[in-house]
Amino acid sequence: MIVTVVPDGPVPPFEQLRTQITDQARTGVLAVGTRLPTVRALAGELGLAPNTVARAYRELEQDGVVETRGRNGTFVTAFGDAAQRRVQVAAAAFADTVRRAGVTRDEALRLVAAALGD
Repeated sequence: MIVTVVPDGPVPPFEQLRTQITDQARTGVLAVGTRLPTVRALAGELGLAPNTVARAYRELEQDGVVETRGRNGTFVTAFGDAAQRRVQVAAAAFADTVRRAGVTRDEALRLVAAALGD
C-alpha cells in the first residue's frame, strides 16, 4: 500500500487516506484480504497523529471497504457491490429530491460536481 498525505493541503489528512485506500481497494491495488498496517504504524510512517489514521480506518469500515478483526488487524473487504448499491440508492434519492424541488438537471449536476470537488 502506497499512500501519501499532504498535511497542509485543502483536503484533511484522514480524508486523503480514506480516498486513497478506497481507490486502491476498488482498482485491485489492494487485494481483498490484504492486511493494512496498524494505526500506529501507518501514523508513524506518514507523520500523522494516530487519531487521524484511526478516523480514516473507522470511516473505511463504515463504508464497507475494510473490516477490523480485533487484535488480528484491519483487512480489505470485497466491498464493490455493496458500495455500488449504496451509491445507486443515494443517487436515486438525490434525483427524487431534485425533481420535487424543481431544480434543473444542469443545476443538479453542477451541485454534484461541486460536492465532489470538481
